[in-house]
This record gives sequence, C-alpha cells and structure tokens, in this order.
Amino acid sequence: MARPRLHDDALRTRLLDATSEVISRRGEAAVTVRSVAADAGTSPSAVYALFGSRDDLVAAVSAEGYRRFAAHLSAVPTTDDPGADLAGLGRAYREFALGEPHFYAVMFARAIRQGADAPEAVEQTTFLVLRDAVARLLPDAAPAVVGQVAFGLWGLVHGMAGLELAGLAPGGRAEADARFDAALGAVGRGLVDGLLGRVPTPGRAR
Repeated sequence: MARPRLHDDALRTRLLDATSEVISRRGEAAVTVRSVAADAGTSPSAVYALFGSRDDLVAAVSAEGYRRFAAHLSAVPTTDDPGADLAGLGRAYREFALGEPHFYAVMFARAIRQGADAPEAVEQTTFLVLRDAVARLLPDAAPAVVGQVAFGLWGLVHGMAGLELAGLAPGGRAEADARFDAALGAVGRGLVDGLLGRVPTPGRAR
C-alpha cells in the first residue's frame, strides 16, 4: 500500500528543512543523502523516492525557498497607496530573511540555483512582485527605469537584512525595526529620485 500523501508532504518538508540548514551552515558540498535522511529521521531510500537524487534534492531546496518567499510577499496587501505598499514589501522581505534564515542563505548567500532551466534572480516571481510595485509607484517611467529602481531597492533591503542576519546590526529588535523603516523612507526615496534623474523617462524633462 502506498504511503499517505500527507506523510509524503510532511517528510518532504522535513528533508527540505534539514538540507537547507546543512547548506546554509556548511555549504552544498556538505549535503549527503545519508546525513540529511538521518537529520530528518528517515532512510536514504525515502530521499531517493521523494526527490530522485542528491542533486535534485539540493535544487528542490532552492525552489522551496523561492516558493515560501513568494508566498510571503504575496501576502502583503495591495492598497491605493503605492508607496506604502512598496514599504510593506520591504518589511516582508526582511521578515522572511529573519524568519527563514536557512532558506534565505540557500537562495542568496549560497546562491543555489533551482535547476538548469530555472530563471535568473531578476526573472523570479519574487523580483517581479517588487518590479510591479515600483511600476505602480512610477506609472510614467519606462520599463528600464522601473527595473533599475527595483534592483536598487532590492539591494538596499537585502543589504540591511544581511547585516542583521550576520549579527552586525547594533541594538535590539525595536531599534532594528525603526532603523529599517527609516532607511526605507529616506534612502529608498533617494534611490528612486536619483535613478529617475539619471535615466530618461518618457514625458520627463531632461
């Protein structure tokens, strides 16, 4: 009799979680089917049954990180205030980084690809959500401008989250929250204005 699907899903999640922790702490080369199976409380044969191979397991960890990340960003409500919505996405980005540090490391610090056919980072759903939010904020901007602004804002949020994860940000959580919001408001606005001033936009005076 086949195992219940619920059991397969739960075991698959445990294996992905265990593998993400190994990769984030020790790198992809440290992943072995036997060790990950032991960490998840199962057998190597279960890993092969669920993922096919060790390489497929590693790729699945990255895909799972992006899936969880996309779901987290998609939960941010869209309102009639594009600026507030963009700030909400920035906060959600940071919340994911702090709440799922192992998957975050697999996606970005370790840069594990989802597979040979996986899209580049700027074509992932997670980046497209940010790009679309910027387009709402700058409805008259050319696509190239929107993309550059989105990438600049990504760098700002990613850099601050990375410093916090590395334990380099001073103060407690309340101070970190306030500092993050202040950067989004001040530095983020400066990035938008600076890039708009350097890249021609249809209808914008040079």
